[in-house]
Formats: sequence, C-alpha cells, structure tokens
Amino acid sequence: MTADKAKIAHQFIATIPHSKALGMEITSLEDGVAEITMPYDERFIGDPKTGVIHGGAVSALMDTCGGAAVMSHPDAPAGTATIDLRIDYMRAATPGQAITARAEVYHITRSVAFVRATACDDDTDRPVATATGAFTVEGR
Repeated sequence: MTADKAKIAHQFIATIPHSKALGMEITSLEDGVAEITMPYDERFIGDPKTGVIHGGAVSALMDTCGGAAVMSHPDAPAGTATIDLRIDYMRAATPGQAITARAEVYHITRSVAFVRATACDDDTDRPVATATGAFTVEGR
C-alpha cells in the first residue's frame, strides 16, 4: 500500500466525528485489510446493569473499519461509502475490554467492494460480532 493511501485512510478516520468520539484508532492497515481498535469507555455502555458496550458503537466500529479496508485496497481510489452492512452479534463484549475490528476486501468490481469483518475483545477465538458489507468504489 502506498504512503498516500495510508495517510488518506488515517485522515478519513480522524475526520469522522463519531470515530473521534468513540476513540477509534487504526492499528493496522495493509492492501485491502484494516484493523481498528475502540477502547472501552463507560460512555458507550448500552446496559448499565452489565456494563456491556452498546451494539451501535460496535456497528460504527465495523462500518468504519470496512470503509478503511476499501480505501486501502490497491484497486480503489480514496473515497467510499457504505451501500449495505449486515452485522451478526454473536455475544456481548466483555466489560472493560477494548474491541478490535478487522475488515478485509474479499472481492472488488469497478463500482463495488465486498468486505468481511470481525470484531473481538480479548477473547479472539469468540467474536463479538461478524459483518459482511458492500461499499462504493468511487472514481474508478
């Protein structure tokens, strides 16, 4: 991946208000693969009784990670937008633990990139959620 693509992807994440508010940080970026971590934060709790992070925060993390994966793909220009995203929530994330999403472009056409993603806390053998999505490939 070129340094320009990496810079664009990092700027993309930094300029999205919800990504900044959720504390998302790109931890790995390769050709068509992105990894983003979101720290545990009490502000993101969906159920005060359990301390579990709200599914909406997990959804935002996976969507953003999918977009970053598309932006880092060698056959995609910098811009993208989510067309469709299906998320399957497998289990509640463990309170107190960061959640890391990893997304990979598994197929790309002239106008659409298809992405698979997984979100995990410290237990990487049991995902918190999985996702499949379609994203635009702009200007190709």
